[in-house]
Amino acid sequence: MIGSVLLGGGMLLAGCSAGSSSGAAAKSAGEAGVAAPAMGSAPSAAARSNPGAPGTGTTARLAPASSIIFTAQLTVRAGNVGSAAAQAAQIAEGAGGYVSNETATVDPDHPSQATASVQLKIPVTSYPAILGQLSHRLGTQLALQQQAQDVTQQVADVNSQVASDLAAIAQLRALLSHAGSVGDLLSVQNQINQEESSLESLQAQQRALSHQTSYATVTLTILGPKAKPALHRPKGPPTLAGGLGAGWRALRITVSWTLAFLGAIAPFAVVLAVAGYLVYRGRRRLTRRRPAAGPASPES
Repeated sequence: MIGSVLLGGGMLLAGCSAGSSSGAAAKSAGEAGVAAPAMGSAPSAAARSNPGAPGTGTTARLAPASSIIFTAQLTVRAGNVGSAAAQAAQIAEGAGGYVSNETATVDPDHPSQATASVQLKIPVTSYPAILGQLSHRLGTQLALQQQAQDVTQQVADVNSQVASDLAAIAQLRALLSHAGSVGDLLSVQNQINQEESSLESLQAQQRALSHQTSYATVTLTILGPKAKPALHRPKGPPTLAGGLGAGWRALRITVSWTLAFLGAIAPFAVVLAVAGYLVYRGRRRLTRRRPAAGPASPES
C-alpha cells in the first residue's frame, strides 16, 4: 500500500512538471510568433518581388554620383516623315528637352522616299523613358545605337582648375592693392589679365561639360515608307589589292592632271615657239648682212 501511494505521488509530480514545461514552451512560442512578423515586416515578400517600391533599399544599389555623356542614334521608318518629326519634337519638349538641329529631304515626285534627321537634347533624368517612346511611338524601329562616356575625372579637373584660378586672381588683387611702384602695378595687372583669360576658357569648358552631362543627345533618322537607309560598312584592314588599287587610281589622276596641264599650256607654247622662230630668223639675217656691208665701205 505504501509503495503504491509513493508511486502514484511520483507520477502526479511528473505530470505537473511536464504540464508546466509545456505551458512555458507554448508561452515562449507564442511570444516568438508575435515578434516574428515585427522583425520580418521590413524585407517582406512583396517588397522583394518589387525592388522599385519605396522603402526597399534601392539606393544601396545605385552607382555613386558621376558625370556621363549619353548619346544615341535611332533610325525609324514612319508613314509620314513630317508628322513623325513634329511628334518627336513634342515628345522631347514635353520632357524639358528641345530640338538642336533638324534637316529634311523631300522629293515632291516621290514623297514616300522622304527622309529627315532630327537632333534632340533630352534631360538625362528622362533619357531612357523618352528614348523608349521615340522607338515605339514614331514608327518601326530599324536601328538603335547608344554610347555612354564617363567624364567624371575631366569635370573634376576643370572644376579644380577653375577654383585654383579664382584663388590666384583673389591673391593677385590683394597684391595689387599693396603694390608700390608703377612697374609692380603693371606686372600684377598683367598677371591678373592672364589668369582671367584662362579662367574664362575654363569656365566655358565647365559650362559645355555641364550641358553635355545634363542633356543626352539623340540623333533621330526618320525614313519614309520606301526610303533606303544609309549603309555604314566598317572599313577592313589594308590589303595588297587595296594598295595596288589606290596606287593605280593615284597614277591615273596624276596622268590626267598632267595631260590637262599640257593641254592648257599648248596654245601658249605654240605662239611662243612661232615668235621665237621669227626672232631667230630675223637675227640670222641681220648677222649675214653686216659682214657683207663692212668691206664695201672703204672702197667707196
